[in-house]
Amino acid sequence: MNRSAAIVLAIATFLPVGYMFYFFAAFGQMDDQMTPEEFQVKFELLFRLHLSTMALMVGLLIIYIVYLFRTEHVPKDKKALWAVVLFMGNIIAMPVFWFLYVWKPLQRGGVNK
Repeated sequence: MNRSAAIVLAIATFLPVGYMFYFFAAFGQMDDQMTPEEFQVKFELLFRLHLSTMALMVGLLIIYIVYLFRTEHVPKDKKALWAVVLFMGNIIAMPVFWFLYVWKPLQRGGVNK
């Protein structure tokens, strides 16, 4: 993986984290003072963003699992563990995995496969 692809992957990886903060902020602003129309508009926006974020997370999970088993940067004895960690703790594990096994090898001058 080249540097620009790694940066695009990082942006996609951190989007769900940013969305999580946006979701809690937007959900906290929904109150009893809103009209039903305002509530409907805000709810539809959050619903669409939520579905988009879930689809992005599934796509990222596929990308990371494929990368995990194709790369030589992850030790063979840790690949199964990383697969479980990525699947179970994806929103937290993906940025950690990206930093350790995508970005660091690029910084050391290694070419990611």
